[in-house]
Amino acid sequence: MTIRRLVLLSALLAGCALPALADTVASTIYVSNEKDNTLSIIDSTTLEVTDTVKVGRRPRGITLSADGSQLYICASDDDAVQVMDLKTKQIIHNLPSGKDPEQFALSPDGKLLFIANEDNNVVTVVDVTTRKVAFQVDVGVEPEGMAVSPDGKWAVNTSETTNMVHWIDVEKQAVVDNTLVDARPRYTRFTKDGSQLWVTSEVGGTLAIIDTATRQVQKTIRFKIKGVTQDRIQPVGIRLTADGRYGFVALGPANHVAVVDAKTFEVKDYLLVGRRVWQMALSPDEKRLYATNGVSGDVSVIDVEALKVLKSVKVGRYPWGVAVKG
Repeated sequence: MTIRRLVLLSALLAGCALPALADTVASTIYVSNEKDNTLSIIDSTTLEVTDTVKVGRRPRGITLSADGSQLYICASDDDAVQVMDLKTKQIIHNLPSGKDPEQFALSPDGKLLFIANEDNNVVTVVDVTTRKVAFQVDVGVEPEGMAVSPDGKWAVNTSETTNMVHWIDVEKQAVVDNTLVDARPRYTRFTKDGSQLWVTSEVGGTLAIIDTATRQVQKTIRFKIKGVTQDRIQPVGIRLTADGRYGFVALGPANHVAVVDAKTFEVKDYLLVGRRVWQMALSPDEKRLYATNGVSGDVSVIDVEALKVLKSVKVGRYPWGVAVKG
């Protein structure tokens, strides 16, 4: 290779490749490792694990407190939601959670935590300040996904065996409506304006877009990846960009993240990631997407603008949940 070509290659690498990995907003990524009973902590600037912290048994869902000072962790096999102080990285107390907590959602004001209890078919609502159960709501069989609308009016739960979305009126503390979806709904998320609810059905292999006002399915999306059999396309985690541009859907053992145009509902692309992609989180500036890959034990770092996977970061065994603090 000539000197001139070497110089050009160096310039291209310096001008293109490195900025793609550079983080515009320094943040910390937290990943729950289901098999190791640990939390991996990743620096977004170096994209390296800086610490591994022991937590409760079988940690799955994780979410930040409203002020970002604490992390809530579903310790499923301990039947507890643990609260970690992020400065000290210590568990400071447990919240009552009901049996087998797996996923939860925090109310917009940060006061109530809505927890799906898979083993006893209820949603447990905990006041995080008093650390007491505020109320419980009976739902369908094997409740899984949880979401709270931006206005705090609705809490929704998906039940895997009943194949329904249960609409909980928070003021009434009761289920007031149900929406039938495809088999084994696993995850749900409201759009930023609260006008839509996105729901994935793992066995059905679909994504349902539900109109919040009518609580009716307005669009059902099926995924198809060349070279991947349909039975391996199992939609789970969802992330939606705040600008309403993209919806990202983790497709489980298909080892891809689907990119959905959030306005037209057309599938724009499929991004190859690690094995059994499960959950995802966006960086504070939404320029990156972090996806946990359970079987390969790593986190895929995705450039949102370029729609390209930048790097894989090795973490613990069976990474499940992910949260990002700016």
